[in-house]
Amino acid sequence: MNPDGQVRGHGRDKTIKGGYDAVVIGVSAGGLAALSAVLPAMDRNLPLAVMVVQHLSPASDDFLVRHLDGISGLTVKEAEDKDRLHPGRVYIAPPNYHLLVERDRTLALSLEQRVNFSRPSVDVLFETASEAYLERLIGVILTGASSDGARGLAAVKKRGGVVVVQDPLTAEADAMPRAALELVEVDHIVPLQDIGALLNRLAG
Repeated sequence: MNPDGQVRGHGRDKTIKGGYDAVVIGVSAGGLAALSAVLPAMDRNLPLAVMVVQHLSPASDDFLVRHLDGISGLTVKEAEDKDRLHPGRVYIAPPNYHLLVERDRTLALSLEQRVNFSRPSVDVLFETASEAYLERLIGVILTGASSDGARGLAAVKKRGGVVVVQDPLTAEADAMPRAALELVEVDHIVPLQDIGALLNRLAG
């Protein structure tokens, strides 16, 4: 990141086509528009499972899931406890529950205390997914107004996964991507409109 706070170019181009089994996405403020740009751009035959934490009010209904399922070629559903992950499906963390990935690559929901003032927390999803998938995981941080997700993205990177951050200049709220960039040496810094295509390329 330059002294003026702007991002130039991208990180080390780590591209192993077909080398990944899952994608985790963290997003907060501006998430509806961001996910509405990324998910429809992903191939309907994507050979990866996709898990998403969007910061939501505990009282939120299922509008986000219904909207994204309606505009995406992928199947989008609210994550349930004990769900087994399948390629080509998107699992959205339900309001007021942490979303975790077990070592056997099934999902778990938790009402444990908030992390970074959030439940669901991006960090919780990313850290548990990195333990389950190791180097076969792609971590993506999108727009948001907090620092949630930076520590989790560092865990993905540490365990050999590839990490992607939305270019803050294209983010509705740039705090989340900037926090990730300050903590992690990312592999790709990408404008919002190009993230879906990048994920397709990484999936091979």
